[in-house]
Amino acid sequence: MGKRTKKQGKIISTLIILIIALILGAFTQKEIPTEVAKQEDINTVIQSEVTDDLKVYFIDVGQADSILVTSKDKAMLIDAGNNEDGEDVVNFIKEKGITKLNYVIGTHPHEDHIGGLDDVINAFDIDNVLLPDITTNTKTFEDVLDAIENKHLEITTPQIGDTFTLGESNCEVKSTIIDNSNLNLATLVIRLEFGKNSFLFMGDAETENEEQTTWEQTTVLKVGHHGSNTSSSLKFLEQVKPQIAVIMVGEGNRYGHPNEETLEKLEKMNSKIYRTDENGTITITSDGNECKVETDK
Repeated sequence: MGKRTKKQGKIISTLIILIIALILGAFTQKEIPTEVAKQEDINTVIQSEVTDDLKVYFIDVGQADSILVTSKDKAMLIDAGNNEDGEDVVNFIKEKGITKLNYVIGTHPHEDHIGGLDDVINAFDIDNVLLPDITTNTKTFEDVLDAIENKHLEITTPQIGDTFTLGESNCEVKSTIIDNSNLNLATLVIRLEFGKNSFLFMGDAETENEEQTTWEQTTVLKVGHHGSNTSSSLKFLEQVKPQIAVIMVGEGNRYGHPNEETLEKLEKMNSKIYRTDENGTITITSDGNECKVETDK
């Protein structure tokens, strides 16, 4: 075999360099461009926010309660305000693109909680209706029963400790006391857990309800009975230690709600207080780790 000349050596070296460059180029072409990768990351985040977040709407219905909860494609309504609030509550739910309610809960048969419930039941597909095991002979209550019957629905009367799920959240009935002399005590108190966050919906529950059980620390507290001094005992608040307290109350109401003593106790707990009379509708969004609060006012 003859000897390799310098010229041949240079040609071979050049060919080797070209081959290596082509190989590296081929691998480079398989990588996702930085701009595309970033956009895909953004899309993933947006998709997660849209489908996975829990939203709780404390609807401003004046001196009354109405709370809409959504988790993934599931929805729950807790109370529906006074009789005259029914249409507004229905429109609010429709504006969120909701056509079906998986759970409709009337916490107790007072007009400022179930007044608009018949309008809601008539307007949407309903899976479950939850009411406490107590009745009244008021027209408001009878209207709700008529709406339930007309839609061929059944009433579920949950007991303490009963649980159910809404999307990725877990709900538990924490209290209800049957006492015909005080309908507030019949309130179905619901505790909802979503990731590391929790919500406690007290309805019009009073201190007797609060003394019925031991309470867990809670991220968001829907303050009982519009901030009345018949609810929110110091012993209860020391157990719950809410980071956020929501008071559903009408501006200039004749009851003097919320009570100044209740506000002072919540401040002592270092709770961030929101009120529908001052803040309008209050929306709390949870990603399972943190809660974000938005208000109308």
